[in-house]
Amino acid sequence: MLSRLLQPEIKSLIEERKLSILKEILQDWTPADIAELLIDLDEKERVIIFRLLHTELAADTFEYLDFDTQMDLLKAMGNEEVAAILNEMDPDDRTALFEELPASATKQLIQLLSPEERRLAVTLLGYPENSVGRLMTPDYIAVKPDWTIQQTLDYIRENGKNKETLNILYVVDDKGKLIDDIKIRDILLAPLDSRISDLMDENYVALNVYDDQEKAVEMFRKYDRVALPVVDHSGNLIGIVTFDDVMDVAVEETTEDIQKQAAVEVLDEPYPTIPILKMIKKRAGWLSILFIGEMFTASAMAVFEKEIERAVVLALFVPLIISSGGNSGSQAATLVVRAMALGEVTLKDWFLVIRRELLTGLTLGLILATIGFIRIYVWQMASHIYGEHWFFVAITVSISLIGVVLWGTITGSTLPFILKRLGFDPASSSAPFVATLVDVTGIVIYFTVAMFVLGGKLL
Repeated sequence: MLSRLLQPEIKSLIEERKLSILKEILQDWTPADIAELLIDLDEKERVIIFRLLHTELAADTFEYLDFDTQMDLLKAMGNEEVAAILNEMDPDDRTALFEELPASATKQLIQLLSPEERRLAVTLLGYPENSVGRLMTPDYIAVKPDWTIQQTLDYIRENGKNKETLNILYVVDDKGKLIDDIKIRDILLAPLDSRISDLMDENYVALNVYDDQEKAVEMFRKYDRVALPVVDHSGNLIGIVTFDDVMDVAVEETTEDIQKQAAVEVLDEPYPTIPILKMIKKRAGWLSILFIGEMFTASAMAVFEKEIERAVVLALFVPLIISSGGNSGSQAATLVVRAMALGEVTLKDWFLVIRRELLTGLTLGLILATIGFIRIYVWQMASHIYGEHWFFVAITVSISLIGVVLWGTITGSTLPFILKRLGFDPASSSAPFVATLVDVTGIVIYFTVAMFVLGGKLL
């Protein structure tokens, strides 16, 4: 907000070449505000402002920029400037940038790093994609259990400046194995002559370097931490993951789930910048599958063509019946998929979910059946549109609604469990897919009930 309010003044200073004044102004801005300003400016102005920032502020600002803006800046700067920014960046944010680049470009940029940072970058990139190893940073404070509080505070003052966080200190033994974590508050409030071991309770949680990043999101949500330690298979502390990095993963995962539930392949790019042809490709596959699925709905109606000819009134309620089943199924699928994503339910909870959805689906079906019956009654009393057998038509519609809504609810809640059990993403059980599946079966349920209720009357 600040950057947009002052954008005219910033542009004016650039045009008047009052760069020294502009440099002083920007030193008091936060990296997030400067990043917002850069995104709104054109490429030439963006480069001018970025070069005014001192190296540390420039690196912090660079981390807030989107990938395309980062690439524009890298292309506009010389190798020395690029090297300074990359060496100053947090290792986890630098790894995220390298992950987006082609392998050849990543190799060139890695060569610009200092030997120490190059070894670190190669190590982090060596972990599997989407693993905690790609997400972690080695910038943390580790202390020994026999240190006094005074020794610990002296160590923090000497080594803590460039660490990712000082909120949590990690206790390791002589071999580097993690044995506890301690809040900085406890350190500050403890007597200076007491020891770290006096504050330890050995009650800590840690991530494995090869864990999936989704597990990190679950752990942060469960334990409400600002940072979590990362260990190898031997329990040695090798890094930490902070809350801000996990939030980025959570946003990405949520976006992917929403796109899948809308029957769209994951876009991998922001909506405004993704090429139209690529957008069409991402949407056409699922849309074609759903279209083919809807063909079965037409085929199902063709099977009951004679019944429709005898009782045209039945066709009036087809959209009502199948949409109710599709809507109930979509509701159930969305709720179950989200519950799975939050860790509220797992595969072992399938029976609990099915039992709840049976009761829910039956109740919802009864509610809609009552509304449907009242609707037919009111229209019949007003216009006699449904003929002498209107009561049996109303019964047919009501019973069908109960059956279709119940079936839709069961289908929508069961499909995510089936996909999860088969190793697929439950989010793939998108609302449109469930609705299409229920449409076909809804037709069968509706006309089967009609043949039973209206047999010897309209049929």
